[in-house]
Formats: sequence, C-alpha cells, structure tokens
Amino acid sequence: MLFNSLNFAIFLPIIYGLYWFITNKNLKVQNILLLISSYFFYACWNWKFLFLLIFSTFLDYFTGLKMNENPKFKKFWFRLSIFINLGFLGVFKYYNFFSDSFSSLLDGFGFQVQPLVLNVILPIGISFYTFHGLSYVIDIYYNRIKPEKNYIEYSVFVCFFPLLVAGPIERATHLLPQIKKARIFDYNKTIDGLRQILWGLFKKVVIADQCAEIVNPIFENYGNFSGSTLVIGAVLFAFQIYGDFSGYSDIALGVAKLFGIDLLKNFAFPYFSRDIAEFWRRWHISLSTWFRDYLYIPLGGSRGNNWSKVKNTFIIFIVSGFWHGANWTFIVWGLLNALFIMPSIFLKTNRNNLQIVAVNTFLPTIKDFLSITLTFGLTVFTWIFFRSNTISDALKFIQIVFSKSIFEIPNPPRSSILGISNLMILFVLLLSFIFIEWIGRKKEFALSNLEAILNIKIRHFFYYLIVFLVLFFAGSDKKFIYFQF
Repeated sequence: MLFNSLNFAIFLPIIYGLYWFITNKNLKVQNILLLISSYFFYACWNWKFLFLLIFSTFLDYFTGLKMNENPKFKKFWFRLSIFINLGFLGVFKYYNFFSDSFSSLLDGFGFQVQPLVLNVILPIGISFYTFHGLSYVIDIYYNRIKPEKNYIEYSVFVCFFPLLVAGPIERATHLLPQIKKARIFDYNKTIDGLRQILWGLFKKVVIADQCAEIVNPIFENYGNFSGSTLVIGAVLFAFQIYGDFSGYSDIALGVAKLFGIDLLKNFAFPYFSRDIAEFWRRWHISLSTWFRDYLYIPLGGSRGNNWSKVKNTFIIFIVSGFWHGANWTFIVWGLLNALFIMPSIFLKTNRNNLQIVAVNTFLPTIKDFLSITLTFGLTVFTWIFFRSNTISDALKFIQIVFSKSIFEIPNPPRSSILGISNLMILFVLLLSFIFIEWIGRKKEFALSNLEAILNIKIRHFFYYLIVFLVLFFAGSDKKFIYFQF
C-alpha cells in the first residue's frame, strides 16, 4: 500500500477513527490496533513476506530476553541474532550480486562458470526493519537499554506502519518509551501532522514524479542526448530523489503525529548544505547516525591519526553505498562521497557548518552561496552513479556531459500540460519549491513556519493550492524510490 494511493487515503482515516474514538484511549488496545494495522499495511504488498517480518521481530525480541536472562550465553545469543538477521538480508538482497560478481571474476581468469541465482524478489522494507532490530539487540548487548518484555509493544516499535517500508530507521531508546506511555489527542499536533503529510505528498507527486517524466527517458537513452541535456537530467534526478525520499519521510512523520507519536527527523534541507560533511548530517539522517553510532564510532571514529580517520570514513561510506543496493554503482557512489568529504576531514572543517545556512539573515553570503552551489554540483555528480544501471553507463553518461555537446542547446523529452510545455511548468514548480524550502529552512519542515509569515486567509489559500496541485498531477500510483532498498 503506497502513501500516494487511494487505498491509503481510505485506510488512514479508518485506523485514525478507530484509534482515537473507538479504543476509548486504552493504551493496550491502541497498540494492538497499530500492530494489526501495520501487518495489514505490509501484507497488502505481499502477504507471504509478512511471516518473515514476524519471524525477524520475534527473533530480536526473544534474543533480547535471552541475553538478559543468562550473562554466560549473552555473546552467543547476540552473535546468533546478528548472523540470522544479516543472513536474511544477505540471501534476499545480496546473494545474486555476489554470485554474479564471483562468476565474472572467474570469467576474467578464463573459467566459464554459470552462476547459481535465486529467483526471489526483495522483501520490501527488509533493510529498514532489520536495522530496527539490530540496533535494539546491539543496545541490549552493550547494556544501553533493558530488553522489552511486552511483545506487542516491541512489535509496534519494529512494525509501526508509517516507518515500516522506508524508514526513518528508529531507535528503541526513542520510540519504545512513546509506545509504552498513554497518548493524549493533541489538536495542534494533528494539524501539524496533516501539514507535513500535505507537504510530503507535494514533494512526491508534484516534484519527484514530474521530474521522473523527464529523468527516466534521459537516463535510459542517454546516448541519444547532448551533454547539456544530460546535465538537466542529472540535476532533475537530484530533485526527484530528494522529493521522493524526503516526501516519504514527511508523510511518515506526519502520519505518526496523527497517532501521537514523534518519529526521528530524516531530512534537514540537505541541498542548502555548504560542504559534503554538512550534506550527510542533513540527508537520510536516521541512516547516517545509525552507521555513525553502530559502525563508525566502534571502528574508532575520528580518533587516532589521519590514516585511521580516512579508513573509517571510507568504510562507512562503502557500507552505506552497499546498504542501498546490490550493485557496484552504489559502492562507487559511496566511494565518491567519501572522497569528496576528505578535504573537510584533513582540514578539520567537517564540524564547521552545524547550523542551517543564513540563520540570522534572509539571504546567504556570497561565500555561502558559492559553497552551496559547489556542494550541490558534487552531489549531482555522485547521483549519476546512483541512478545509472551500471558503472559503464555512468561513465559513458559523464563522458557525453564533458564532450563538446555540453555547449549545445538542451533538448530534453517534452510533452505539454494544458498546452504548456511540461518542462516550463516543472521549472516554475521547482523554483517555487526551492523558495518555500528556503523560507522554512529553520523549522522541522518547510510548512512549519507559515503561521509566522502568512495571515490565515492567504495561508488557507496556499494549502488549497497545494491540494489542487497534488490532485491535478496525481495519476498512477508511482512507487517510492527507496522501496527498492
């Protein structure tokens, strides 16, 4: 079930009504309702993999109890849980990749081997709910938290439907206490949640999906376009993936607020970053901090000499790239980000930009503007590898970009909407989107700040306009990009 589907538009009000008006605010009944709803939400995609989700949930719940029960066997249960969790992830997500890569390696030495591949689909959300469970087990092992004894409450932590298939990646220390305590209806929180859902739908339907109409044919047929056109495709993909993924996160956070729950913030206006280090503090925050806390810091973090810092940084970005998918393109994408962050590591400037740009002014300084432009340009370059099907495709794409055709007049795929070029409409929408994000950059999400700058009539007109645009551009239910991860 997709957030941008009619099915979800029917599903959400039903669960919301049952949650607040039928359960009599009984915490136990509310949590049972959330769990059943989450299972139904997941089963709508493929009910067979629901059993894998339930097994993974029970495994980590049972492991937590066992580690606390007998300290002598604590390491055994910890390693068993890690092995099984990563084993499932490896089989479903990475087995065919390693099989094909090993076969290709042998082919290079003259040995013809037919790789054994598994004809299975990737269970949706497996990377996200696996990391929920792993963080829980790791935190118990290192005595950061006590194991949860209530199976229903633990299951809601892992399976809560807004975050189930594409995050944010939650922590037990943050979400479990909210699940365990009574939740009181808050009108202001509900309105804020609806605003965030609306903005998330705008990002997905109006920005990301409309960018995709131009991006997809460019990347799939890059050899037929000039370098200038490919630049437009790469830039539009940067907005597509941001609108798509941050739009999902906004909807997830907004939906959770309707049920009185706060999820971890996943995006903080990353394209206003002044260097790559700041970009990664603002992009997919829940994953970045997960790798920081459970991999980077245990490896030694930024302690030690420069070699240790470089090694740990490259490890973290390679693993991050591999987490995104079983393709060498993602690994190269991770390597490039590690490479681009190196100057700030060596110059010790990676912690310079902790606040949002132009925090006390409306416009950035010339230096900040140039830094934002450079950082965005480097990010767009890395997205070429992320979007391409193979490394060869990415290199050919880049080769065309840096050919003399870069000076030709761009000729991207075109169509018309009500007689107006879709490229022109998209250009206006993107400028408006960037302006609104800039205005709201100091808040949790872009529309949080409207009460302070718009009177009620103009504000309501603006909301109606967004609703109209979402409905106007809504078509077939397009999947979110991060569903494949």
